[in-house]
Amino acid sequence: MTKLTFAAPTGDAIPLWLLDPDTVEAWIDGLPETSRGWVTAHGFAGKLGERLALPGPDGGLGGVAIGMGTSQARSRGRFALAAHRAALPKGTYRLDVHADGLDLSQEALGWLLAGYRFDRYATASAPEAQLVAPEGTDAARLETIAAGASLTQTLINTPASDLGPEALDAAARDLAETFGASFSATVGDALIEKNFPMIHAVGRASDRAPRLLDMGWGNPAHPKVTIVGKGVCFDTGGLNLKPGSSMGLMKKDMGGAAHALGLAHMIMAQNLPVRLRVLVPAVENSVSAGAFRPQDILTSRKGLTVEVNNTDAEGRLVLADALALADEEAPALMLCLATLTGAARVALGPDLPPFFTDDETLARDIGRAAHAAADPLWRMPLWQPYEKMIEPGIADLDNAPAGGAGAITAALFLRRFVERAESFAHFDLYGWTPSPLPARPKGGACQGIRALFEVVETRFGSAP
Repeated sequence: MTKLTFAAPTGDAIPLWLLDPDTVEAWIDGLPETSRGWVTAHGFAGKLGERLALPGPDGGLGGVAIGMGTSQARSRGRFALAAHRAALPKGTYRLDVHADGLDLSQEALGWLLAGYRFDRYATASAPEAQLVAPEGTDAARLETIAAGASLTQTLINTPASDLGPEALDAAARDLAETFGASFSATVGDALIEKNFPMIHAVGRASDRAPRLLDMGWGNPAHPKVTIVGKGVCFDTGGLNLKPGSSMGLMKKDMGGAAHALGLAHMIMAQNLPVRLRVLVPAVENSVSAGAFRPQDILTSRKGLTVEVNNTDAEGRLVLADALALADEEAPALMLCLATLTGAARVALGPDLPPFFTDDETLARDIGRAAHAAADPLWRMPLWQPYEKMIEPGIADLDNAPAGGAGAITAALFLRRFVERAESFAHFDLYGWTPSPLPARPKGGACQGIRALFEVVETRFGSAP
C-alpha cells in the first residue's frame, strides 16, 4: 500500500506561493526586482491551474507560484493544489499562502492523496515533490485519513483473480492484527449452521467459499459503531448473467467492503473512543449448477422471506443477513456501505454518492461533514409509498422490483433488516473514478468515508 506522509520540517524547503487574482499584484511587489520582471514577462495572474517556477539567485529553483483562482472557480472542483504535485521538480516544499478562503487542511490532504499509486502489476512512479505539513494542520490525522483512503483504493483496484473472498478475508485479518482487533470468519456451510442463509445462497456457486468477516475493536464500554460493507468480490450477475459491457468493472463490487475497511483503519488509527464492529459478507456471485435461481425464495437470518426476481441483485441479499446480525446489538450508529445500484449512478453520476436515512440529525451531520471534508454525499429519500414495490405477495420481500427508483427500493429493502440501531444510514457508492482528477487517479475511488470519519469523530469524540 502506498505510504502517504508529509516531509519533515526543514529550513531550506522551497516555497509554494498559493495566489489568487486579487493577491498577485501585492505579492509581485514584494519580490526582488529580477523576479518581478520574470513573473510579469510570463503573465502569471493567479488563475486556477496556473503554475510558474521562479529561478533563485543561484540559478536553482527559487520557488513556484501556484494559481488558486477565485473561490467561484475552485467551487467547480476539489484539491486545486494537488493538481500540480506530479509536475513539480523533486524537492521538499512549504506553503506560503497569499490566497483568501483556502482550507489548508483540505489542500494538504489533497497533496497526500495525489501521491497514491497502484503499482502491484506495473511500475508506477510516485511524484518526487514532498510537502512539509502546513502550520496549524493536524499532520498525523491527515496522514491517517490518507492511509485509509489508500487502503480502500488498493482493495478496489486489485482484480478478482487476486482478491476473492479468501483474499479479502486475509486483508481484513491483516488490518485487525495491525490494531489488535478481534477477528473471526464464518466460512462455507458454517454459514447455514450459524443462520446466514442468504450469504450462503449467493456465494455457494463459486469454488471460492463464501464467508462473513467479523472484526471488533475498542473499549466495550464505549458507544457501539457498526460498519457493514458489501464484499461481492466479483459479480457475474449469476444466472441473470450480465453482458460483457456491464461485467467489465465488477472487480469493484466489493467496494463497500473496501470502504468499510478504510473507514475502520481511520477510526482505529486515530484511537477514537468507540466500540467498533465491522461486518463484511464476502462472496463471489458465480454461475454453476449450484447457483441460486430466479424465482427462488430465500429465508433470511431475520426470518423475512425474499423472492429472487434477479440474481444480479445479490448485494442486498448478503447485506441483509449482515445487517440483521449487526442490528441484534442495537448499535448507537450503524453504517451500510455498498456498490449497490446502477440507478444511483443514473441519478447522481459517478462523483456524488447518495445516502439514505430516517434520522434527521444524522442526515444533517453527514451533510455538514461532507462539505467540511470535501467528500460529497447527497441525501435521497426513503420514500414510503414505494414500500409496496418491494412486497411481491408470494414472499415478504422482492429483491429486484420493477418500476424504477432502483436506488430507493434497494435502500427500503435494506431498512427492513434494521429495527434496533439508534441511528442508521445506507450509502450507495460507485467506488470508481472514470477519468483522472486532482488527487483522484483513474481507478478505485474512496468516496464518503472521509466525511463519515468526521461524523464518528464529532459524535463520539476524538482520541482520549
